[in-house]
Amino acid sequence: MTTSARLKTVMSPTHLRRTGTISLVVGTWLTAFNQGDALLSSGLSSMLGLKIFLNYLTPFVVANLGLLSHHSGSPQ
Repeated sequence: MTTSARLKTVMSPTHLRRTGTISLVVGTWLTAFNQGDALLSSGLSSMLGLKIFLNYLTPFVVANLGLLSHHSGSPQ
């Protein structure tokens, strides 16, 4: 699978809805579980903001890697 084919697969509206939804659900859970107490007690700092960003980015990347591994293994 070429890089442009991978990008086309990842940027497909259907796949973006799915991977975006996964990212929102898992990222929200991770943020609540891991940073909820810090958010409630001391508010948002730049370091906490970075951690929250990574809580959403990680499941988005993982969902896309799963999508790409599925598509690269399927017959063309």
